[in-house]
Amino acid sequence: MRIRVDPEKCQGHARCIGVAPQLFDVDDYGLSSVTRDPVPKDLEEKALLAIANCPEYAIEVVSE
Repeated sequence: MRIRVDPEKCQGHARCIGVAPQLFDVDDYGLSSVTRDPVPKDLEEKALLAIANCPEYAIEVVSE
C-alpha cells in the first residue's frame, strides 16, 4: 500500500501523526508528510485509520 498527503488540502491538524506517528512527520509549518513509502503491511490498518481521521481528506491511497 502506498499513501500520500495532498499539500494543497493539509491544514496541519496533525491527527494523522496522533494516530500513526510511525508513518507521518510534520514540517516547520505544521503540514504532514508520509515518512514510510510503501506502508509496511503491519501498519496498513493504522494508515487507513489516519485516512479516516483526516478532517481535510488530505491523505489518500495511491493507486499502484
